[in-house]
Amino acid sequence: MPCSNVALDPVPIAHVTPAADLEFNLVLKSISHPEMDDIRIEDNLFAIGRSEPPFVSYEPAIVAELSRRHARIFSEFGAAYIADLNSKNGTSVNGVAIRQKPSKLSDGDEICFGRELSFRLQLGARSAARRQSSRLLSLTLTPEENDLGLQPIVIAGFPFLVSKTDAIFARYREQYPHHVNYISRRHAHIFLKNGAPFIEDLGSTNGTFIGDKRLDEHAVALQDGDLLAFGGHHLVYRVSVQKEVHDDATVTRLSAVASGAAPASANADKTTFVAAADSFLDIFCVDAAQQQDDEVNNETAESSEAARNDAGPRRKRAKFALFVSELKGVLSGGERTGSRRVVLWGSALAALVAMLALGVYVEGAPERELKGLLASGEYAQAATAAKTSLERHPDNPKLKALGTEALLKANVPNWLTLVKGRDFDGAAAAVAAMKDLAAGNADVQPLVSELAWLGTMTKFVTGRGTGEAPIQIYADEEEMSALLKQWDDDVQGHQRAFTAISSPVPEFRDWYAEALSRLRKLQSDNSVYLAAIERLKTTISSELNRDQPEALDAVLAEYGDKYPRLGGVDSLRQELRRYIEVNNEIRARSLGPLIGLLARTQFATPPFQGRLRDMAASGRLPPADVIAQYQALSNAWREGRTTQAVDGLQKLAAGPWADAAAKEIEHKKTVVEQFAELQKLRGTKAYDERLLAFYGTLDSAEDVHFIRATEADLGLIKDQALKRAQELLARAQARWRQYRDNGTIERPQRIEAEISNPFRTQARLLADAHEDAQTGMRIYTQLKAAIPGQWQGIQDEIKAEVEGQRNSLLELRLVLEPGVLKAKLALIGGRSDGQRESP
Repeated sequence: MPCSNVALDPVPIAHVTPAADLEFNLVLKSISHPEMDDIRIEDNLFAIGRSEPPFVSYEPAIVAELSRRHARIFSEFGAAYIADLNSKNGTSVNGVAIRQKPSKLSDGDEICFGRELSFRLQLGARSAARRQSSRLLSLTLTPEENDLGLQPIVIAGFPFLVSKTDAIFARYREQYPHHVNYISRRHAHIFLKNGAPFIEDLGSTNGTFIGDKRLDEHAVALQDGDLLAFGGHHLVYRVSVQKEVHDDATVTRLSAVASGAAPASANADKTTFVAAADSFLDIFCVDAAQQQDDEVNNETAESSEAARNDAGPRRKRAKFALFVSELKGVLSGGERTGSRRVVLWGSALAALVAMLALGVYVEGAPERELKGLLASGEYAQAATAAKTSLERHPDNPKLKALGTEALLKANVPNWLTLVKGRDFDGAAAAVAAMKDLAAGNADVQPLVSELAWLGTMTKFVTGRGTGEAPIQIYADEEEMSALLKQWDDDVQGHQRAFTAISSPVPEFRDWYAEALSRLRKLQSDNSVYLAAIERLKTTISSELNRDQPEALDAVLAEYGDKYPRLGGVDSLRQELRRYIEVNNEIRARSLGPLIGLLARTQFATPPFQGRLRDMAASGRLPPADVIAQYQALSNAWREGRTTQAVDGLQKLAAGPWADAAAKEIEHKKTVVEQFAELQKLRGTKAYDERLLAFYGTLDSAEDVHFIRATEADLGLIKDQALKRAQELLARAQARWRQYRDNGTIERPQRIEAEISNPFRTQARLLADAHEDAQTGMRIYTQLKAAIPGQWQGIQDEIKAEVEGQRNSLLELRLVLEPGVLKAKLALIGGRSDGQRESP
């Protein structure tokens, strides 16, 4: 089955959400050759190449397009990746060609090597039971010879990248430039496989050797006592392997492990301890252009091709040597010139040499100054001096390197202290100062940006409290997403920055490990909670756009139960209830209640704020001038200036809210007329009952004037009215108990063709209890008094029984004679005649 390449440039692949300390089992299931067995990958690094197992056992035709070093699959930082190693026929994922950058993998991805050999990836978390019960404690590389002054290297963080740019080897560049240049930028790496150390040459120019054997494309296990050399016979180390055994088989890969004591033969002060791992992402990011800068070690060159690659620089050196030779000939009288001419030439040459020497000395003065300041520990002064020097020499790489070292040593320790002390404002100010110093140094600018990102992430995580703190919807998710995006957009860049900062500031290593733990916690939360938040936000937006806010209450309750650390759900439910109230008043076109409700409502969450703005823009809400006019008229009404209020509302009746204004006018006119009629009844027997009825219709917020006008008279009858209400509810309770004691009305009584005495008796008890309860509750409502919970419960029980009996009778409409059904419904009571006819 051919593989399709739809793009030449690498594009991002589906994201595998990282989780803290996650390891993977990966299975490659062949698509192009279904008859082949699955390839199970249980190590953190897996080699793909035609001479690597299991590909070496395949038929030649199957692996014809595989290079010897074709690709690598590895897991790191809670994700799985694949990197193409500049293979001849390329690698693609889901039809997209990958080139120089590793690509993340997801379960179900299709991976194709060349054009034909394709596999389907199955990705799953590794069982803890499969982890090793013993692990490598450290690996010590002890210099075999002491002629170069090499330091021992204790490696306790894996993988470990051998690189001439790393400070471990770059420190020797000044004294032994050729030996260091024999090492490539990505020369080799030491990694763990089944708990044992392996080394793999990364296609270096001058090779990696174990004993006298140069490594090919295969990774080779390192044994205790092996002799390991990089780039020839100058950088040669003796390997020492230290392991430890744990009682419980729980080992976390890629963790920083304390290396313990230095080897007995080494001075601890002159030993390099490597406790933090390099990144596979950096190791397998192919960069052939920079690898060509390596100097060829002719002692180890395996072909004339390598020598020809170095011919250009050597030709330049040859031309210079020829020039010097000719010049010497002239000065020695080779052309038989006179002594005077020789003297003149000698003087000119001496002057030229002196000028060149002076130029070199002057040119190197800033470097010498910076080196002196660094050597004396004057890091802050060195950083300032580097900034000044780079303004004059912006492209000087040595000044950039010295300036970077000075800036980091001068500022990072203080920045660490501020961050650890949670003085994040101080840390941000320190970063701002570093940015100013780094203005002319492109090398250090990404390192300062890394510190800024780390400070922001640490502030966010620690500001939320414990690791199990709620994730607040519409508050935390945007910052979390931004922080994680900064990491995901350039994982390799973060790793490079870590290495660059840790080299001059070793204390940064341990703190950075803690920062990565915080990052992994955010990534874990992102995989569960941020995804849930996005789904919930989409649902909220959808239901509000459909004008179905009531459906959201059940959705919010479900999310609150399912995601206990999802914060802000209760606040959303409260705002939802207020929004529903506003929406109901809009639907009812109730101008007064709506404007009063809007005055008391402030939404704090974006979806409801946005809906309110949309309603105002579309005209569903009264415009601002209508609200202002209504509020002025409402104040006049509350103060008793009723005529002014009604006349003012008449003017509003011409606008878009004319119908609502007309309803308000009608209501206010009715209140004025009822109050006038009430005054006419003063002193009569009907006054008290009409007073209660009138008072019950008044709005406590709007009809303040009429409430005040009637509260004196109401106070005279209030106690008596409440006593009456309690008597009615007590009688309703007694009748309800008698009804239940007699036995509720059952189906045989309802289906009788005539009205029997038992049915009549029970129906009257139920109807009277219902009427007494309603009347008593009405009095409480008219008095605007709090209803005791016991009476509310009794009324609800009676009402439910009445509704149930009526519905049961209506189900018998095809069985009972219409006259009998109507009579039985009338005995039960509970609804008007018009309502009785519908089920």
